[in-house]
Amino acid sequence: MTVLTVKSSTPLCLLQDAGRFGVRHLGVTQGGALDWVSMSWANKLLNNPLDAAVIEITLGGLTLIAEADCCLALAGADLGAMLDDRSMAPWRSFFVRKGQQLRFTQPMLGARAYLAAPGGFDAVEVLGSRATVVREGLGGLQGDGRALVEGDQLRYSGATFELHALPDGLIPDLTDARPLDVVLGAQIGQFSGLSLFDAFNNDWTLDSRADRMGMRLLGPELVYQGKPMISEGIPLGAIQVPPDGQPIVLLNDRQTIGGYPRLGALTPLSLARLAQKLPGTVVRMRAVVQEMAHREQVGFLQSLAH
Repeated sequence: MTVLTVKSSTPLCLLQDAGRFGVRHLGVTQGGALDWVSMSWANKLLNNPLDAAVIEITLGGLTLIAEADCCLALAGADLGAMLDDRSMAPWRSFFVRKGQQLRFTQPMLGARAYLAAPGGFDAVEVLGSRATVVREGLGGLQGDGRALVEGDQLRYSGATFELHALPDGLIPDLTDARPLDVVLGAQIGQFSGLSLFDAFNNDWTLDSRADRMGMRLLGPELVYQGKPMISEGIPLGAIQVPPDGQPIVLLNDRQTIGGYPRLGALTPLSLARLAQKLPGTVVRMRAVVQEMAHREQVGFLQSLAH
Protein backbone atom coordinates (compact mmCIF):
# COMPACT_ATOMS: atom_id res chain seq x y z
CA MET A 1 0.00 0.00 0.00
CA THR A 2 1.28 3.47 -0.88
CA VAL A 3 1.90 5.44 2.31
CA LEU A 4 3.50 8.64 1.01
CA THR A 5 3.38 10.42 -2.34
CA VAL A 6 6.07 12.88 -3.39
CA LYS A 7 4.45 16.23 -4.16
CA SER A 8 7.70 18.07 -4.89
CA SER A 9 11.38 17.23 -4.71
CA THR A 10 14.89 18.16 -5.84
CA PRO A 11 17.81 16.18 -7.33
CA LEU A 12 19.28 16.14 -3.81
CA CYS A 13 16.50 14.06 -2.23
CA LEU A 14 17.62 10.45 -2.47
CA LEU A 15 16.80 7.04 -1.09
CA GLN A 16 19.87 5.81 0.82
CA ASP A 17 20.97 3.05 3.15
CA ALA A 18 24.38 2.02 4.52
CA GLY A 19 25.81 1.60 1.03
CA ARG A 20 26.97 -1.03 -1.44
CA PHE A 21 29.88 -3.25 -0.41
CA GLY A 22 31.94 -5.99 -2.04
CA VAL A 23 31.62 -4.54 -5.56
CA ARG A 24 34.48 -2.04 -5.86
CA HIS A 25 36.48 -4.56 -7.92
CA LEU A 26 33.73 -4.07 -10.51
CA GLY A 27 34.27 -0.32 -10.51
CA VAL A 28 31.05 0.25 -8.55
CA THR A 29 31.23 2.86 -5.83
CA GLN A 30 29.84 2.57 -2.30
CA GLY A 31 27.02 5.12 -2.14
CA GLY A 32 24.96 5.32 1.05
CA ALA A 33 24.04 8.03 3.55
CA LEU A 34 26.69 10.75 3.91
CA ASP A 35 25.80 11.29 7.57
CA TRP A 36 25.63 7.65 8.63
CA VAL A 37 25.27 8.70 12.29
CA SER A 38 21.99 10.55 11.69
CA MET A 39 20.73 7.76 9.43
CA SER A 40 21.43 5.25 12.19
CA TRP A 41 19.57 7.30 14.81
CA ALA A 42 16.57 7.77 12.49
CA ASN A 43 16.33 4.00 12.13
CA LYS A 44 16.99 3.39 15.83
CA LEU A 45 13.99 5.58 16.73
CA LEU A 46 11.77 3.06 14.92
CA ASN A 47 13.66 -0.07 16.03
CA ASN A 48 14.69 -0.66 12.42
CA PRO A 49 17.88 -2.35 11.30
CA LEU A 50 20.41 0.49 11.39
CA ASP A 51 21.06 0.16 7.66
CA ALA A 52 17.39 0.24 6.57
CA ALA A 53 16.58 2.49 3.61
CA VAL A 54 15.81 6.12 4.47
CA ILE A 55 15.33 9.36 2.55
CA GLU A 56 18.37 11.65 2.59
CA ILE A 57 17.09 15.22 2.21
CA THR A 58 19.80 17.74 1.38
CA LEU A 59 19.03 21.45 1.92
CA GLY A 60 15.23 20.91 1.87
CA GLY A 61 12.82 21.13 -1.04
CA LEU A 62 10.93 17.88 -0.37
CA THR A 63 7.16 17.73 0.17
CA LEU A 64 5.33 14.49 0.95
CA ILE A 65 1.59 13.79 1.22
CA ALA A 66 0.36 10.98 3.48
CA GLU A 67 -1.91 8.52 1.68
CA ALA A 68 -2.52 6.62 4.93
CA ASP A 69 -1.89 7.02 8.64
CA CYS A 70 1.77 6.27 9.31
CA CYS A 71 4.64 6.66 11.75
CA LEU A 72 7.95 8.19 10.68
CA ALA A 73 11.19 9.28 12.32
CA LEU A 74 13.39 12.28 11.59
CA ALA A 75 17.06 12.81 12.46
CA GLY A 76 19.94 15.00 11.31
CA ALA A 77 19.66 18.58 10.12
CA ASP A 78 16.86 20.97 10.99
CA LEU A 79 15.53 21.78 7.52
CA GLY A 80 12.50 23.69 8.73
CA ALA A 81 10.24 20.63 8.57
CA MET A 82 6.52 21.35 8.78
CA LEU A 83 3.67 18.88 9.25
CA ASP A 84 0.84 20.95 7.81
CA ASP A 85 1.25 24.17 9.83
CA ARG A 86 3.15 22.61 12.75
CA SER A 87 6.96 22.64 12.91
CA MET A 88 8.68 19.27 13.32
CA ALA A 89 11.95 19.08 15.22
CA PRO A 90 14.39 16.27 14.33
CA TRP A 91 15.61 13.44 16.57
CA ARG A 92 12.16 11.97 17.21
CA SER A 93 9.47 9.73 15.73
CA PHE A 94 5.98 11.07 15.04
CA PHE A 95 2.56 10.13 13.66
CA VAL A 96 1.28 11.43 10.34
CA ARG A 97 -2.43 11.23 9.53
CA LYS A 98 -3.88 10.53 6.10
CA GLY A 99 -4.02 13.71 4.04
CA GLN A 100 -1.38 15.58 6.04
CA GLN A 101 1.54 17.23 4.26
CA LEU A 102 5.17 17.01 5.41
CA ARG A 103 7.42 19.73 4.00
CA PHE A 104 11.16 20.41 4.31
CA THR A 105 11.78 24.06 3.57
CA GLN A 106 15.36 25.27 4.06
CA PRO A 107 18.44 24.69 6.25
CA MET A 108 18.09 26.05 9.77
CA LEU A 109 20.90 23.94 11.28
CA GLY A 110 22.94 21.44 9.28
CA ALA A 111 22.64 20.31 5.68
CA ARG A 112 21.10 16.82 5.57
CA ALA A 113 18.03 15.34 7.25
CA TYR A 114 17.11 11.65 7.29
CA LEU A 115 13.50 10.43 7.21
CA ALA A 116 12.89 6.82 8.24
CA ALA A 117 9.85 4.56 8.04
CA PRO A 118 9.11 1.36 9.98
CA GLY A 119 11.21 -1.45 8.53
CA GLY A 120 12.76 0.93 5.99
CA PHE A 121 11.35 2.24 2.73
CA ASP A 122 10.66 -0.45 0.13
CA ALA A 123 12.79 -0.27 -3.01
CA VAL A 124 14.47 -2.47 -5.58
CA GLU A 125 17.73 -3.93 -4.26
CA VAL A 126 20.68 -3.62 -6.67
CA LEU A 127 23.98 -5.33 -5.86
CA GLY A 128 22.95 -5.77 -2.26
CA SER A 129 21.80 -2.22 -1.56
CA ARG A 130 19.04 0.31 -2.19
CA ALA A 131 21.47 3.27 -2.05
CA THR A 132 21.00 5.78 -4.87
CA VAL A 133 24.07 6.59 -6.96
CA VAL A 134 22.86 8.90 -9.72
CA ARG A 135 26.12 8.89 -11.69
CA GLU A 136 26.15 5.09 -11.96
CA GLY A 137 22.39 4.70 -12.41
CA LEU A 138 22.09 2.34 -9.45
CA GLY A 139 19.69 2.06 -6.54
CA GLY A 140 16.83 4.27 -5.53
CA LEU A 141 13.12 3.60 -5.70
CA GLN A 142 13.15 1.73 -9.03
CA GLY A 143 16.78 0.61 -9.00
CA ASP A 144 17.78 3.00 -11.81
CA GLY A 145 19.66 5.57 -9.72
CA ARG A 146 17.01 8.27 -10.02
CA ALA A 147 16.42 10.89 -7.35
CA LEU A 148 12.89 11.21 -5.93
CA VAL A 149 10.55 13.14 -8.20
CA GLU A 150 6.98 14.39 -8.12
CA GLY A 151 4.52 11.53 -8.20
CA ASP A 152 6.79 8.88 -6.72
CA GLN A 153 4.98 6.60 -4.30
CA LEU A 154 6.72 5.40 -1.15
CA ARG A 155 5.87 2.24 0.73
CA TYR A 156 7.14 0.39 3.78
CA SER A 157 6.32 -2.97 5.29
CA GLY A 158 7.07 -2.51 8.99
CA ALA A 159 4.81 -1.36 11.81
CA THR A 160 5.37 0.67 14.96
CA PHE A 161 3.01 1.99 17.63
CA GLU A 162 5.31 3.79 20.05
CA LEU A 163 6.82 7.24 19.75
CA HIS A 164 10.38 7.88 20.86
CA ALA A 165 12.64 10.91 21.16
CA LEU A 166 16.42 10.80 21.36
CA PRO A 167 17.63 11.92 24.82
CA ASP A 168 19.34 15.31 24.77
CA GLY A 169 22.64 13.77 25.82
CA LEU A 170 22.76 11.59 22.69
CA ILE A 171 21.78 14.21 20.11
CA PRO A 172 24.81 15.03 17.93
CA ASP A 173 25.91 18.66 18.11
CA LEU A 174 25.70 19.91 14.52
CA THR A 175 27.50 23.11 15.54
CA ASP A 176 30.51 21.09 16.76
CA ALA A 177 33.60 23.05 15.68
CA ARG A 178 36.21 20.52 16.83
CA PRO A 179 38.86 19.70 14.21
CA LEU A 180 38.13 16.88 11.82
CA ASP A 181 40.19 13.80 12.71
CA VAL A 182 42.55 12.48 10.02
CA VAL A 183 44.28 9.08 10.01
CA LEU A 184 47.51 9.78 8.12
CA GLY A 185 48.09 8.08 4.76
CA ALA A 186 50.92 6.41 2.89
CA GLN A 187 52.07 9.57 1.06
CA ILE A 188 52.14 11.83 4.12
CA GLY A 189 55.96 11.92 4.22
CA GLN A 190 56.19 13.13 0.62
CA PHE A 191 54.58 16.52 1.22
CA SER A 192 56.81 19.47 2.07
CA GLY A 193 57.35 20.21 5.75
CA LEU A 194 55.60 23.56 5.39
CA SER A 195 52.62 21.85 3.74
CA LEU A 196 52.26 19.43 6.64
CA PHE A 197 52.36 22.32 9.10
CA ASP A 198 49.80 24.27 7.06
CA ALA A 199 47.49 21.28 6.66
CA PHE A 200 47.00 20.85 10.41
CA ASN A 201 47.48 24.40 11.69
CA ASN A 202 45.35 26.51 9.35
CA ASP A 203 41.69 27.09 8.62
CA TRP A 204 40.08 25.45 5.59
CA THR A 205 36.90 26.75 3.95
CA LEU A 206 34.39 24.36 2.38
CA ASP A 207 34.07 25.26 -1.29
CA SER A 208 30.69 25.50 -3.01
CA ARG A 209 32.03 22.89 -5.44
CA ALA A 210 30.81 19.98 -3.37
CA ASP A 211 28.61 16.98 -4.02
CA ARG A 212 28.27 13.37 -2.93
CA MET A 213 31.59 12.52 -4.62
CA GLY A 214 33.67 14.96 -2.61
CA MET A 215 34.11 18.29 -0.85
CA ARG A 216 36.92 20.65 -1.82
CA LEU A 217 38.78 22.54 0.93
CA LEU A 218 40.15 26.02 0.20
CA GLY A 219 43.22 27.21 2.06
CA PRO A 220 47.02 27.19 1.83
CA GLU A 221 48.56 25.40 -1.14
CA LEU A 222 49.87 21.95 -0.26
CA VAL A 223 52.96 20.83 -2.16
CA TYR A 224 53.59 17.17 -2.98
CA GLN A 225 57.28 16.38 -3.59
CA GLY A 226 57.10 12.67 -4.34
CA LYS A 227 57.22 10.74 -7.58
CA PRO A 228 54.15 10.41 -9.83
CA MET A 229 51.80 7.77 -8.50
CA ILE A 230 50.14 4.74 -10.00
CA SER A 231 46.39 4.81 -9.42
CA GLU A 232 45.33 2.97 -6.27
CA GLY A 233 42.15 2.18 -4.36
CA ILE A 234 40.41 5.11 -2.69
CA PRO A 235 38.91 4.60 0.79
CA LEU A 236 35.95 6.55 2.14
CA GLY A 237 37.10 9.91 3.52
CA ALA A 238 40.40 9.95 1.59
CA ILE A 239 41.93 13.44 1.37
CA GLN A 240 43.39 13.72 -2.10
CA VAL A 241 45.63 16.63 -3.08
CA PRO A 242 45.45 17.47 -6.82
CA PRO A 243 48.09 19.63 -8.57
CA ASP A 244 46.45 22.91 -7.45
CA GLY A 245 47.29 22.00 -3.84
CA GLN A 246 43.69 22.30 -2.59
CA PRO A 247 42.63 19.04 -0.90
CA ILE A 248 39.42 17.17 -1.71
CA VAL A 249 37.70 14.94 0.84
CA LEU A 250 36.25 12.00 -1.09
CA LEU A 251 32.79 10.85 -0.03
CA ASN A 252 30.42 7.95 -0.62
CA ASP A 253 29.96 8.41 -4.37
CA ARG A 254 33.71 8.74 -5.03
CA GLN A 255 35.56 6.98 -7.83
CA THR A 256 37.01 3.60 -6.86
CA ILE A 257 40.65 4.38 -7.80
CA GLY A 258 42.73 7.54 -8.09
CA GLY A 259 46.27 8.70 -8.70
CA TYR A 260 46.57 11.85 -6.59
CA PRO A 261 48.60 11.73 -3.37
CA ARG A 262 46.69 11.61 -0.10
CA LEU A 263 47.22 13.26 3.26
CA GLY A 264 45.21 10.45 4.82
CA ALA A 265 41.51 9.85 5.46
CA LEU A 266 38.89 11.36 7.74
CA THR A 267 37.55 9.07 10.43
CA PRO A 268 33.93 7.84 10.01
CA LEU A 269 32.63 10.10 12.81
CA SER A 270 34.39 13.15 11.35
CA LEU A 271 32.88 12.33 7.94
CA ALA A 272 29.41 12.37 9.47
CA ARG A 273 30.13 15.80 10.99
CA LEU A 274 31.49 17.10 7.68
CA ALA A 275 28.34 15.95 5.87
CA GLN A 276 26.29 18.42 7.96
CA LYS A 277 28.42 21.48 7.14
CA LEU A 278 27.36 24.01 4.51
CA PRO A 279 29.60 25.63 1.88
CA GLY A 280 31.58 28.50 3.38
CA THR A 281 32.00 26.78 6.74
CA VAL A 282 35.50 26.97 8.17
CA VAL A 283 37.01 23.72 9.45
CA ARG A 284 40.33 22.49 10.78
CA MET A 285 42.01 19.09 10.65
CA ARG A 286 44.07 17.20 13.20
CA ALA A 287 46.10 14.03 12.88
CA VAL A 288 45.06 11.06 15.04
CA VAL A 289 46.21 7.47 15.35
CA GLN A 290 43.97 4.75 14.00
CA GLU A 291 43.46 3.21 17.44
CA MET A 292 41.91 6.45 18.75
CA ALA A 293 39.54 6.65 15.78
CA HIS A 294 38.53 3.03 16.33
CA ARG A 295 37.79 3.58 20.02
CA GLU A 296 35.57 6.59 19.27
CA GLN A 297 33.60 4.68 16.65
CA VAL A 298 33.15 1.69 18.97
CA GLY A 299 31.89 4.06 21.68
CA PHE A 300 29.25 5.46 19.34
CA LEU A 301 28.12 2.02 18.20
CA GLN A 302 27.76 0.98 21.84
CA SER A 303 25.48 3.99 22.47
CA LEU A 304 23.33 2.86 19.52
CA ALA A 305 23.12 -0.65 20.89
CA HIS A 306 21.70 0.58 24.18
